[in-house]
Amino acid sequence: MRRLCVFTGSNAGTRPEYAEAAATLGRTLAARGVGLVYGGGHVGLMGIVADSCLKAGGEVIGVIPRFLMDLEVGHGALTDLRVVSTMHERKALMADLSDGFIALPGGIGTMEELFEVWTWGQLGEHEKPVALLDVAGYYDAMRTFIDHMVAEGFLRDHHRAMLMVETDATPLLDRLAAYEPPKQQKWVTPATR
Repeated sequence: MRRLCVFTGSNAGTRPEYAEAAATLGRTLAARGVGLVYGGGHVGLMGIVADSCLKAGGEVIGVIPRFLMDLEVGHGALTDLRVVSTMHERKALMADLSDGFIALPGGIGTMEELFEVWTWGQLGEHEKPVALLDVAGYYDAMRTFIDHMVAEGFLRDHHRAMLMVETDATPLLDRLAAYEPPKQQKWVTPATR
């Protein structure tokens, strides 16, 4: 894996464990020679993961839409900062630059990015791994709901298994590196008339 995309909050959250995990992930990526691709901000957990990766000698590519640069949230000291026109362009470029995806704790933007790349994988648009770094149980309730989707027949087991979950960066990166996509793609049931 050359680069991993990290989705995470533009806020730091309420628990110090979130910032600690973001910093550890950034250092761990740099130590493994894996570049970081992320949303390009200098604020919140986004800024922490980028700064820790840079400080450890890692490559960091930020992708940010112009309107957020104009609000002065863009990081000024990255290896590469790419300014795009829209959020859609941002997500597409982040995906193109990355060999896999990790979600740290974050808000609705993080959730939207995570579910979009997972859906793309389910539909066969890419074969890249998607994972949660579940810090301090942040994703416990969401994981329960995803299991509910399976139980109710809206998500197949093999697609559920595509979303890897770990509580520590080191085993998570090991699993991402060993990922093999499912052979079955999304099923489509023809509409009944």
